[in-house]
Amino acid sequence: MSIGRPKAELVLNEEEHLQLWSLARSRALPHALVARAKIILWSAEGVNNTEIASRVQWTKATVGKWRRRFLERRVSGVYDELRSGRPRSIEDEQVAALLKRTLTRKPKAGTHWTIREAAQASGISKSTVHRLFQAFAVQPHRSRTFKLSTDPFFVEKVRDVAGLYLNPPDHALVLCVDEKSQIQALNRTQPVLPMGLGYVEGVTHDYVRHGTTTLFADLDIATKSVSDCFLTSP
Repeated sequence: MSIGRPKAELVLNEEEHLQLWSLARSRALPHALVARAKIILWSAEGVNNTEIASRVQWTKATVGKWRRRFLERRVSGVYDELRSGRPRSIEDEQVAALLKRTLTRKPKAGTHWTIREAAQASGISKSTVHRLFQAFAVQPHRSRTFKLSTDPFFVEKVRDVAGLYLNPPDHALVLCVDEKSQIQALNRTQPVLPMGLGYVEGVTHDYVRHGTTTLFADLDIATKSVSDCFLTSP
């Protein structure tokens, strides 16, 4: 026999699950936002409000509130509502256009949007763009790397390599040698994971190298002029 009021079923689609999962794993976002994302993920897994309240150390009423907010507004419901104060000077359409441009397009003179460039392109002040980026957890300046290995013995190999540093053989010295600094022409082996609300752009560690370009510079002390020479190797 069920006790209490029945709750509406909470089902996430793939995109919502990815956004909430990224929020829940973040170490840079506000604690409250991270906790709300965890609440929704646990609710979708069938965990009841009492257990969720115990995990996040909130009341059942608060857990229920954010569950209802999500059902009404989906992912946008886990974010804080705008505070009371003077009337907003920008419309929702301007905010949506700013976020869409930042998440789906690149600036003409760079690879990632800065607050100044986003403000110029949208006609919104820099301070307002900064506040909106913070409110929606948009971080164009950040990226993270990830590793997807298909090697079935990957874990064993990592342990062997790490073990050499942690416990080297007797009368032996373990050295790590890296390649010299250079400009590399490379492609990532996996597609770039695009930036979204609450999570940063992701690129894989692995790449396919198509050669390198090394830059040499000569300084003439007498004339104080610098001449550059590019040397490309396959």
